[in-house]
This record gives sequence, C-alpha cells and structure tokens, in this order.
Amino acid sequence: MMHMENKGRTREEGARKADGTRQQKNNEDSRDRGQTAAYLAAVGNAVIIGFSFLFVKIALDTAQPLDTLAHRFTASFAVLALAAAFGWIRVKLRPREMAALLPLALLYPSLFFAFQAFGLVYSSSSEAGIIHATVPIFTALLAAAVLKEYAGVRQILFILLSAAGVVYIFVMKGAAIGSGALLGTVLILFSAGCMAAYSVLARRMTRRFTVMEMTFAMTLIGFLFFNGMSVIRHLLAGTLPAYFEPLGSLPFLGSVLYLGILSSMVTAMLNNYGLSKLEASKAGVFTHLSTLVTMAAGALLLGEQLFYYHFVGAALIVLGVVGTNLPGSRKKPVSSAGRSMIR
Repeated sequence: MMHMENKGRTREEGARKADGTRQQKNNEDSRDRGQTAAYLAAVGNAVIIGFSFLFVKIALDTAQPLDTLAHRFTASFAVLALAAAFGWIRVKLRPREMAALLPLALLYPSLFFAFQAFGLVYSSSSEAGIIHATVPIFTALLAAAVLKEYAGVRQILFILLSAAGVVYIFVMKGAAIGSGALLGTVLILFSAGCMAAYSVLARRMTRRFTVMEMTFAMTLIGFLFFNGMSVIRHLLAGTLPAYFEPLGSLPFLGSVLYLGILSSMVTAMLNNYGLSKLEASKAGVFTHLSTLVTMAAGALLLGEQLFYYHFVGAALIVLGVVGTNLPGSRKKPVSSAGRSMIR
C-alpha cells in the first residue's frame, strides 16, 4: 500500500515538473515573440521617420515650421479622437493619470519638436543630424542612472560605432559642429536631450500605462501645445488667416496627413511599444537607421546621388545597431511592462 502511495506521489511530482517546464517554455516563447515584435516596431519606426524628411520639405514650402507642427498634430489627434469615439481604441485616462503623463508628453513631442524647429532657424540640417546622432548615447547614460539598465563595454562601443556612421556621412557632406550660431547648436542639443529623456521615461511609464494611453496623451498635449503656440503667434502678428491658408494646398495636406498620422501617431505607438519590450538604449540606437532610409528615399524618389561615404557610413550604422542588440550585451532589465500592450 505504501509502495502504491509513493508511486502516486512520484507520478504527481513528475506531472508538476512537466507542467512547470511547459509553462517556462511558454513564457520564454511569449517573451521571444514580444521581442521580435518590438524589433519590427523599431525598424518600422525608423522607416517612417526616414521618409518623413521628404514630406517635411514639401510642407515647409507652403507653411512656417510652427504652423506645420500645429496642423500635423491636429491631423494626428483627429484620427485618435475619432477612433476613440467609435470605440476602435480604448483610452481611460482620468485627470490624475493625464497629469502623470504630462512630463512625458512635454518631452516628446512638445519640447523635442519646439527646440528642433527653433534650433534649425540658427543651424543647418546637417549640423542637427550630427547632434541627433548622440541621442542613443544620452539614452544609454540616462538609462543607467534612472532605470539601472547598465550597458556593457561591447554595447557602448557598438552604440558609438553606429553614431560614428551617422556623423561620418554628414561630415563627408561638408557639415561641421559650430558652422551655425551657438544658440542653434544649444537648442538642437536640448532637442536631443529631450528625446533621450523621453525614451527613458517612456520605458518606466510602460509599467503603468498601455501603449495606446501613452500615445493618446502625447498626441493630445502636442495638439494643444503647437496649436496654442501657432495661434498666439498669429494673433500677436495680426495674421490669423495665415494659419488656415496652407490647408488650401493639396501637397501640404498630403504631407501633413503623412506627418500627422504615420510620422507622429503611428511612430509614437511603435516607439512606446518597442520601449515596453526592449531596454532603452537598445531601442534608441534604431533611430540611426532613419538616416539610411532618408538616403535611400532621396536617391530613389528625388534622384539624389549617393557617394562611397554613404555606403561606408551605412555599413557602420547597421553594424552598430546589430551589435548593440546582440544577445548578452546587457543583462540588467527592469521589471516587466505589465499593461504595456496595444489594446
């Protein structure tokens, strides 16, 4: 009888171990799928941003930078508000939760684009490109200080390699830091700092809010911020009708729809989702890929010529991005992002 009981216990223990093994495998498979989706989101984000520079050029032929940003986030918020009204997305944000998300939304898109727009008045776009190559470096430093996500030596070297690829391309094209006014350089640096701080803060916020909630708050604040600044500027100058004039241009409308829906709303979702699954510096280094997309788009759509240094820089960028995300680069993750899923 005792032998039968022992045999039964052994069988139960074996079944429990098998269940535990299956559960662990399922968890690992789910985590792998989540990381794969996050990498795809990061690449998609870089592709959309890479093409956005073409549409920014078209939009700025018709409207001032601040007006372009205002109409861009009007389109973005209109789509999200419509989706929420029809129940296609679920967003439940009380005033207290909106207040908690306010710093995130101010960092990006509000202050990021504001510093960038005013910085470009005093600096060249090439200089801005060089400075923005430092965003993943700032992100890695902030992630270590705030999230305790420490980058290993190998990972830091690959981040620097990717940044070097971006800088190399711009320097070979004749750009240099300091070629513009000091004020422009400082403003672009602030813009890069805001992007890095957003990445770290968003990584933390994904523990508490869903990707859609974060995206909705960011878009709403961007809509209020840029429309407020644009309307006030026109009121002070007595040029309020000029705020609406660009809307009569079909090329401008097409550009604003791309910039507002894809390059603002969708990229915010993709970026927030990526940050919910990947460490901040691993997600951040993908921003360098947008330089490659912009180069390719310029060559294919605008007939811009590519030189040897474009390909050398591209190789450095790709090696840096892949190397940064190799397994084992860093093993100090923060706690899992509980509710961070697109609902």
